[in-house]
Amino acid sequence: MTVRPYREIHRRKSRRIMVGTVPVGGDAPITVQSMTNTPTADAEATIAQVRALEEAGADIVRVSCPDEDSTAALSRIVKAARVPIVADIHFHYRRAIEAAEAGAACLRINPGNIGSPERVREVVKAAKDHGCSMRIGVNAGSLERDLLEKYGEPCPAAMIESALTHARILEDNGFFEFKISCKASDVFLAVAAYQGLAEACDYPLHLGITEAGALRMGTIKSAIGLGSLLWAGIGDTIRVSLSADPVEEVKAGFDILKALGLRRRGVTVVACPSCARQQFDVIRTVEVLEERLAHITTPLTVSVIGCVVNGPGEARETDIGFTGGGHGTHMVYIAGQPHHRLKEAGIVDHLVELVEAKAAEIEKGAAAAEEPVAAAE
Repeated sequence: MTVRPYREIHRRKSRRIMVGTVPVGGDAPITVQSMTNTPTADAEATIAQVRALEEAGADIVRVSCPDEDSTAALSRIVKAARVPIVADIHFHYRRAIEAAEAGAACLRINPGNIGSPERVREVVKAAKDHGCSMRIGVNAGSLERDLLEKYGEPCPAAMIESALTHARILEDNGFFEFKISCKASDVFLAVAAYQGLAEACDYPLHLGITEAGALRMGTIKSAIGLGSLLWAGIGDTIRVSLSADPVEEVKAGFDILKALGLRRRGVTVVACPSCARQQFDVIRTVEVLEERLAHITTPLTVSVIGCVVNGPGEARETDIGFTGGGHGTHMVYIAGQPHHRLKEAGIVDHLVELVEAKAAEIEKGAAAAEEPVAAAE
């Protein structure tokens, strides 16, 4: 019997577009996005939040531009940002033009909702003139009235038809630098819509379960919906929509990608749920350890297991392992091999030191590999 490699994910072949300097689609890495929730007209507050999202690892950040004051502040925000800024536009075509002129890397817009064909042409011209890409953003909660009358309710077919109708408007105007999203708060509806859209076109897809909820439930819903699509090879950029600090969206996005082996950033901690066999307080140790390692961006794996039942086996698969032993003496593993023993006190401090040293070693090696080789004299 031929066994298919169980970790393989064959990504859907999509065309590639650019969001500023960041490629989306094709064979580019799947990017993680979030959105600011400060008043965009308050440039300083918005820049501060963009900076926090950048530090968390966001590849792209979106800001809402509901009025002229917002687009007036956008130029300052774009200049201060280290990642591409997407301007979120609804209905008013002038805001789209102003955002393009202000330096937005991408416009989130539904071309069918901004008025006459002439207005659409003006927006497309502004996007072309200023190097903007676009995102067609279909949402189950704001489908066009004629589609709701045709289908009776938000459904995958209605969402796909909406997306393709908007896509044709841009295509008819000679514009092809766009991606598409088909979001819903219902996981089944969103997944089915994306599956159908993936078959219907080759444009890059921006994934999201919209209005997913608060931190815990929203993350779970997003992990189920986005995870199932990503596992099937569908999706080129993602946003986890949470009623929480936007930084948590970025963390959750990377965690979903890390769980599927699609992106690696920071430390992945493998930890047991603990039981009566544990030889130290696993839950508290892991909680503090993750907080202390949040600043590490180098991809590393650390296992923290309470006893010897699974500890040595998990340690074989991680960069650094820690397994509980009897009489307050535990085993530390390096690169899968037993390395030294450690007494109860100072577990977290010791593991943090090991991880920081390993991360520095990896970064030093990567920097050396990138240095140009001196020409022979």
